[in-house]
Amino acid sequence: MLGFFIFCLELASAQQGVPIEKRVSDKLILLKNYDSQQNLKGWVFSEKYDGMRAYWDGEKLSSRNGYQIIAPKWFTAGFPDFELDGELWLGRQKFAELMTIVKDSSPGSGWDKVSYQIFEVPNQPGDLYQRLAVLEKFLRQQPSSFIKIVKQEAARSHSQVEKKLLEITAAGGEGLVLRDASKPYLSGRQNSIQKVKQKQDAECTVIGYTPGKGKYLGLVGALRCELVTTQLSRLFPKLSATRQQVIKIGSGLTDELRARPPEIGSVITFQYMGVTKNGFPRFPVYLRQKNNE
Repeated sequence: MLGFFIFCLELASAQQGVPIEKRVSDKLILLKNYDSQQNLKGWVFSEKYDGMRAYWDGEKLSSRNGYQIIAPKWFTAGFPDFELDGELWLGRQKFAELMTIVKDSSPGSGWDKVSYQIFEVPNQPGDLYQRLAVLEKFLRQQPSSFIKIVKQEAARSHSQVEKKLLEITAAGGEGLVLRDASKPYLSGRQNSIQKVKQKQDAECTVIGYTPGKGKYLGLVGALRCELVTTQLSRLFPKLSATRQQVIKIGSGLTDELRARPPEIGSVITFQYMGVTKNGFPRFPVYLRQKNNE
């Protein structure tokens, strides 16, 4: 009876958008921004996939915020009984299509195009290569057509990393992940793992709109957004002690979004290129609406 009650609770939580495990993110590695002065001895890099972060606890998939991901049983049938950390991925510039598949409470055939790109095997002993070797050994014995191990390339210089970044972004990729392969598994935000992107990204909450002009007359001209408080000290430290934490975002909005913009109170992700002398994000561009992942 207890098991049935827990099952019903989890099912209801997934259907209502309630996290079944609130502290999943505490178990995972989190990325810091790229440090171009970092000594790269022993470091590696890989593509940063624009997918949905997914944690496999040995039994089920969850997002980093603890929401259960309802995947078909045939998709996870060959998964191991130990933890995995990676991205559910459909392909470059296919994030919206991926989310339509992953967020469906009745998962269908779209999942056959999704891969689980693994970049970490949490809580295994040894360095990154040794941890990934645990999964490699498992897959040799029990192959899965959906699990893919992310290829790691030795980082010889910052110029090599920056050249690779240009190649990836030119091909439609998001960026790179740079990390110290010698480190044991550590959760939380670590200096030993960094994201390398041409543009940075952050989040803000929609609090209003400005009216469009000219060809956008009758539509939304820009979103009025309040920067997320928890990101201020890390990304916009000059704004932490001020009350001026509202920005306008018009770039990146399609005609459809201008007609039907994200609702007030919703959280969106935007990209920007550094900060102004006053500490505001420079050239903010709408990227996507944040899901309750």
